[in-house]
Amino acid sequence: MTLYVGNLSYKISEQELNEVFAEYGAVKQVKLPVDRETGQARGFAFVDMDTETAEASAIDALDGAEWMGRTLKVNVAKPRTDKGSYSGNRRSRAY
Repeated sequence: MTLYVGNLSYKISEQELNEVFAEYGAVKQVKLPVDRETGQARGFAFVDMDTETAEASAIDALDGAEWMGRTLKVNVAKPRTDKGSYSGNRRSRAY
């Protein structure tokens, strides 16, 4: 299970996130997406922890907590969905 961590400061580092979540159990991996053009953090991250108990403890403690001047949003990450191609309101036209 992966945790979603939202409303992060754009100045956050993977190491800082790892340290915060390690207080609740072993952290397997931290992914901090960055903007392709600027290299700046995008304000959210994904954290994989070693056990479900550690994940539940982190959610209980950190969801709604203030950190670096921001109120964190921590929950179980939803699986990524394939958005497919844009179908919109296209109509076939005979020329």
